[in-house]
Amino acid sequence: MFDIDASLPAEVIPLSWLLGVWEGTGVLAYRHGEDVREHEFGQRVAFTQDGGPHVQYACSTWLLGDDAHGILFSEIGYWRLSRPLGTADPGPGMLPGVGDPVFTTSEAVETLRNAAGSFDVEVSILQPGGVSELYLGTVDGPRIDLGTDAVVRSATAKEYAAATRLYGLVDDHLLWAWDIAALGQDLRTHASGRLARVD
Repeated sequence: MFDIDASLPAEVIPLSWLLGVWEGTGVLAYRHGEDVREHEFGQRVAFTQDGGPHVQYACSTWLLGDDAHGILFSEIGYWRLSRPLGTADPGPGMLPGVGDPVFTTSEAVETLRNAAGSFDVEVSILQPGGVSELYLGTVDGPRIDLGTDAVVRSATAKEYAAATRLYGLVDDHLLWAWDIAALGQDLRTHASGRLARVD
């Protein structure tokens, strides 16, 4: 159980159960042709808040055991409720918004629920290997389901076409699973983990 910080922007409340620093382990297993790559890894994930209507995300992983050799993978991103941006929202770029923000109370945020009663969410994630992902999905209590809407790769990035991610709070642990379509393969299991809140 956790307490919701009353100073959080109202739009962040549906995502507030993610906030904090989480650490734990996971397993990656990806089949490419006859080759199956399996490893255990350690992971540190931070979901933070800077006062804006979004959650910042950072993730680092490292291999465990005989395969250990420093950072394996990292990524950063932003998570926010999906809604049309209005004149009161800043942007594009650093342009300040004009007028009063609309979604500053829990009552206003409740109007963003979809027909199923959950909230639509947008997640932008950037990886240092030249891959940028835009996920669309839903947050329904302590569960988030995501699927890529777009994947952008640099000319030097490895082939990567699509992904799904699932996050859930179970017995005070953050459980997650990630399926990817990459290296010419269809969507298949890639990695999963179990993390405990450390801060």
